[in-house]
Parts: sequence; C-alpha cells; structure tokens
Amino acid sequence: MKTFIATMAAVALLAGSLSTATAADEKKANPQQERMKACNTQVGDKKGDERKAFMSQCLKAGAPAAPMS
Repeated sequence: MKTFIATMAAVALLAGSLSTATAADEKKANPQQERMKACNTQVGDKKGDERKAFMSQCLKAGAPAAPMS
C-alpha cells in the first residue's frame, strides 16, 4: 500500500510539472495582442474619444486585409 501511494505521488508531481511547462508555451502573445501593445506605446497621452479614434485606426492599419465576400 505504501508503494502504491508513493507511486501515485510521483505520478502527480510529474503530471504537474508537465502541465506547467505546457502552460508557459501557451502564454505567447497572439498577433492581436502584439498590435494592441504597439498601438498603446504610440497613443501617447491622448484620452477619451481622441484615444479611441487613434486606437481604432492603429489597430485597423495593422490588420490584414479582409477577404471580399
């Protein structure tokens, strides 16, 4: 019984470490997040509607062309 419990504890530790490594790989920023980051650095001290308009234009400029349907 003690061997079984020790084995299960080892398996749990191994599974936990593998899931942590996988989670770190998934934390990479996607292209939309990269555009947001770039636009936020360019926006400066604009506020309110001026900031909204700038961010909208900035994000649209970085977006790929939409397919025609």
